[in-house]
Amino acid sequence: MTGYYDIVLGLIPLALLGGTGALTTLTTLQLEAAVPIAALTAALLIGHAMFVRGPVDTITAKTDTTNTPSAPAPNAD
Repeated sequence: MTGYYDIVLGLIPLALLGGTGALTTLTTLQLEAAVPIAALTAALLIGHAMFVRGPVDTITAKTDTTNTPSAPAPNAD
């Protein structure tokens, strides 16, 4: 099953190579200007995957399955 991060990993080289090729053929940009623009696109993809939709650990609730009573509350006096 393809997840979000698998798609991002596939889009990074596509943004670098395909973006550079598209910018040089479809616009009047030189290669020296197209490469940084494509690299910025790839960096934005990486930044989105890291900070906007970053990987988080799921927190599972700890359930008490024993029937033993908990310790009494400490006395503050």
